[in-house]
Amino acid sequence: MKTLKTAVIGVGYLGKFHAQKYHALKHSDLVYVCDQDEENAKLIAEDLECDYTTDYKSLLGKVDAVSIVVPTQLHFNVARDFLENGSDVLVEKPITSTLEQAQQLVDIAQANNRKLQVGHLERFNPAMLALNESLDKPLFIESHRVAPYNPRGADVSVILDLMIHDIDIILDIVGSKVSSISANGVKALSNDIDIANARLEFENGCVANVTASRASLKSERVMRIFQHDTYINLDFQNKTLTTYTKSKDKEMFPGVADIESGKQSFEQGDALLAEIESFINTIQTDGIPVVSGEDGLRALETANKITELLCK
Repeated sequence: MKTLKTAVIGVGYLGKFHAQKYHALKHSDLVYVCDQDEENAKLIAEDLECDYTTDYKSLLGKVDAVSIVVPTQLHFNVARDFLENGSDVLVEKPITSTLEQAQQLVDIAQANNRKLQVGHLERFNPAMLALNESLDKPLFIESHRVAPYNPRGADVSVILDLMIHDIDIILDIVGSKVSSISANGVKALSNDIDIANARLEFENGCVANVTASRASLKSERVMRIFQHDTYINLDFQNKTLTTYTKSKDKEMFPGVADIESGKQSFEQGDALLAEIESFINTIQTDGIPVVSGEDGLRALETANKITELLCK
């Protein structure tokens, strides 16, 4: 397969890890890192044996693929410029600041025959990858994603910082349109919503109760999925998938089926490496991104509707 010339735009805390993954992958030739902080860009470039720049526009037309890991408000302009100049794009979540910008990026990618992938990293969690084998028409979903306060995500609300991960996954596994949304949330530590709960009802009858907090003393990333005869507990943090199923031939009480369980545990793995490797493979095989621009748009649309309810 062809080796792609790659670059990372924005090599702060998260972007640095993107650059390391591109440097490590066989079919990626990391040629540039870009950051407004020249000293930081220079240090990372020296460590990864590539060039650096402080102006991403100097790379337009010179690379095959880029990761865009800049503040959310800059996603649109940077992604648009690369898509229009022949580069495939992996942009961190949320896809953009507004729905209009997200739709424009999707349209620009299609018009220029370019790949647009959105960095919803949890889709590459090994426990999440194993979930598909157990899925069969979810009826009720409950998710909790809580963490201590981290200023790195404070440029957006907890909905766009944390909850959007679960929104993306739920929309993907339910496979139906949202029919109604209700939500509650409060500001606890920042000037934006830090704790939020949303109830999503779908046209196919499924209901999802989604909670996110960045004002917790502990970290937890759990999703519980209830479907006919089966309950699934997905622990993203501990990389476990536990399935509880009604027994076909054993009874707990007369007329009440016994419960059979099975637990799978997965190695920690490297979800970011898997995400970037998938992005490169999608380009090389002309495939469809695991998390497409349309997926990013759909998750942002739902997240924005929740935000609007909380800001009334």
